[in-house]
Amino acid sequence: MQKPTILVTGATGKTGSATITQLLAIGYPVRALVRQADARCERLRKVGVEIAVGSLEDMTDLAAAMNGVQRAYFCPPLEPGTLRRATLFAAAAQAARLEVVVALSQWVADAHHPAMHSREKWLSNKVFEWAPGLDVVTVNPGFFADNYMAALEPMAHFGLMGLPLGKGLNAPPSNEDIARVIVGALTNPAPHIGKSYRPTGPRLLAPEEIAAAMGRALGRKVTYQDVPMKLFFKVAKSLGISEFVIEELSYFLKDYQRNAFGIGAPTDAVFEVGGVEPEPFEQIARRYVAASGFAKRTLRSNLTAVHNLIAGLLTAAPAPSAIARRLHLPALNHPLLAAESAAWRAEHVPEGAS
Repeated sequence: MQKPTILVTGATGKTGSATITQLLAIGYPVRALVRQADARCERLRKVGVEIAVGSLEDMTDLAAAMNGVQRAYFCPPLEPGTLRRATLFAAAAQAARLEVVVALSQWVADAHHPAMHSREKWLSNKVFEWAPGLDVVTVNPGFFADNYMAALEPMAHFGLMGLPLGKGLNAPPSNEDIARVIVGALTNPAPHIGKSYRPTGPRLLAPEEIAAAMGRALGRKVTYQDVPMKLFFKVAKSLGISEFVIEELSYFLKDYQRNAFGIGAPTDAVFEVGGVEPEPFEQIARRYVAASGFAKRTLRSNLTAVHNLIAGLLTAAPAPSAIARRLHLPALNHPLLAAESAAWRAEHVPEGAS
């Protein structure tokens, strides 16, 4: 019996690429919707992925991408316009009579959240729920293990994990484990229709434990330093992180400091839907270190790390509030971080959890 064709958006991103790899490995035909034809989508084509070039903003492109497709993974970019893209995708999926859509949301999605992206994720979930005849599974990952790897260079060369995490806890999921939940829902949707899953790693870790695991992976001691948000954003700006991401990240990090990503974690979502135990963080870290080559430090790589550090320190600090005004991002009169929201806790925290 022929397996259904699955449309994957965000195909070259963290969860999209892992989802495609896993679907292909078990024999599912995959179509990827990409913004433009480039070297990354050519690599997908070479491994058997059908490429559809188009925009999540264009109903004609969406209709063409869904023609002949039975199921889909919706993964919008971290950019302004999440709600608009979700609404268009839901309408197109309904018109195409897809069997199921697996939609990527986020851990702190809430109507009261100060981050616009979190509010729009919350409302996007509602849009999918409200679409008549459209079956949906929602995946709400938290703070990815991949996020810590952005600081791999200073960890390798200076033995320092400098991040503004406070004393927050997290059970970091790998991209691959998040994809296992997505793939489990796409390939066997019936038990999961209408449900939300929050994939995590196997146990909660303090920042110091994350730094220690990174040190073991790198073969050197790595110490956690809780750095000011302002300093962190100077480095982020120097690395080319977009203004919108910096502004939104300021709220996600405040939630991290208040232990939002530790509330209700860890979960059994990876095993329940993906069928395997989630990866320990150190195992994930060792994979990234091996791929990066940072375990073998050289004079050249040391000089590059020093240059990048100085560039970050000399960069003017971006102000999230000024970015919000410049980008005309709507503000709430009564914002609440997820950790402070009774509504978020009531909807997302298992009974008996703190």
